[in-house]
Amino acid sequence: MPFRQFGGRVTDSLKDRYQQSPNWSDGKFQNLQDTSMSISLKDFPKILYQQLSGRSDRTPNKPLPIRSFDHQKLMDSSEKMKYAWYGHSAIFMKLNGLNILIDPMLGPDASPIGPITTQRFSKDSLDLIDDFPEIDLLLMTHDHYDHLDFESIKKLKNKTKRYFVALGLKRHLVSWGVDSALITEFDWWEEQELGGVKVTFTPTRHFSGRGLTDRAKCLWGGWAFQTAAESIWFSGDGGYGQHFQKIGEHFGGFDFAFMECGQYNEHWRQIHLFPDESVFAAQDAFAKKIMPVHWAGFTLAPHHWKEPVEIFTATAKSRQMDFVIPQIGELRSVEETHWEEWWREY
Repeated sequence: MPFRQFGGRVTDSLKDRYQQSPNWSDGKFQNLQDTSMSISLKDFPKILYQQLSGRSDRTPNKPLPIRSFDHQKLMDSSEKMKYAWYGHSAIFMKLNGLNILIDPMLGPDASPIGPITTQRFSKDSLDLIDDFPEIDLLLMTHDHYDHLDFESIKKLKNKTKRYFVALGLKRHLVSWGVDSALITEFDWWEEQELGGVKVTFTPTRHFSGRGLTDRAKCLWGGWAFQTAAESIWFSGDGGYGQHFQKIGEHFGGFDFAFMECGQYNEHWRQIHLFPDESVFAAQDAFAKKIMPVHWAGFTLAPHHWKEPVEIFTATAKSRQMDFVIPQIGELRSVEETHWEEWWREY
């Protein structure tokens, strides 16, 4: 079983396909601006110590609850987007009548092949899939373990109709038994319409890989959704950069945006947003209302689990940005404005 977690192998024919992308160079996918992901040997012991020491002190004092799926609310007459967040970056959306899942990593461990586990803050999250309605479209931003989960995909296969994924990610799904004909890969700025929703893959400043030999052999990005009535954006993982303003200008802004916020460190600042930068990036992209994701799921960085949301809320208030932070699993309409600081009791 562990070897299956790696997913599909990069074959010569796949490399031939990938190198047709304008974003492929020197044998791998590249970011739009210079991005360093190297950690010096002298810094490595310090970083490892930060990552491994005091992990229990940076996690919730009890498991974070997940609300049951609200099928009745899903069927109400509102035509506006509805969504539920399942911790970290897992999002369910109902948009223009389509049931959509984004990065549905619902497994219990974000380090399934590592010597040290990274346990989810919530229990029995895989069981949520049993209660989900049929999924019209499942989208994947990139192939890191905290986004693409073997066990989750196994459970979702029999209730998912279509897959839109980053260029290079299809090989993983096919290796796990997903029908190749159901999967469409996207390069940056490529788009496709499904059920009255125009879906576009937007650039981020990040990287990818599941093993020692496939680093940057899968593209990374975010997803924009446009209907006749509204425009929604999922930022995806990635550091601050010029692309945020370009995305905003391309789409003319967004009614609502899910913004990466969490799992950051000075040593990898260029590939993950800090919480204040999440707000700055949303403003660059002309988002009207925002919500932080990529937190409340796992301890993947040396900050306390509450730090992202605390800094995000303070920054959003200071910048007069409209924002919302729902409880995990709470199905909401994009029009709803009420919320509480639920994380404080954990």
